Amino acid sequence: MSTTQSERLRGLLEPLVSAKELDLEEIEVSRAGRRRVLRIVVDSEDGVELDTCAELSRVISQTLDDTDAMGEDEYVLEVSSPGADRPLTEHRHYVRATGRLARLGLADGGELVARILGVDDEGLDLEVPGVKGRKPTARRIAFGEIAKARVEIEFNRKDKKEEEA
Repeated sequence: MSTTQSERLRGLLEPLVSAKELDLEEIEVSRAGRRRVLRIVVDSEDGVELDTCAELSRVISQTLDDTDAMGEDEYVLEVSSPGADRPLTEHRHYVRATGRLARLGLADGGELVARILGVDDEGLDLEVPGVKGRKPTARRIAFGEIAKARVEIEFNRKDKKEEEA
C-alpha cells in the first residue's frame, strides 16, 4: 500500500475508530486473487467485542463507499482485534499486557519468559517464575534491552473479569 493511500486511509478511519473508544492499530491492504483485502485491526484497554467490530465494519464500509479512498476496484473489508500472539511494539501494548506472561527476546541475544507486573516510561517490572520449586524473582528491564516481545498464551490463567468477581 502506498504511503499516500495509507496516510489517507488512516486520516479517514482514525476518527471513526476513536469514536468507538478504540485504538487503530493497523491498516493493511493486500491482494487476494483479483480482489484487494483491507484489514483494519483495532484494540482497547478492555479488548474488543465481536459486536463492536461488526458495528465499526458497517460504519467504515459506508464511509469508504462514500469516498474514493479505495478506488474503483473491488475489495473485501476485515475489521478485527489483534490476535493473542501479536507482538508487543507500543508502550500501550505493554500496559495492556500487565499481569500477563510474556516472552521477551533481549537485545543481547538472550530470552526471558516473565510476568509483566508494571510498566512505566523507562521499562518493565517483571516477575520471573521460579524453576524447580524455587520462588519467583523480581526483575527490572529497560525498553532498550528488549528486541522483541510477545504475550504467551496461558490456558490456566484467570481472566481479569474473573478476579474482579
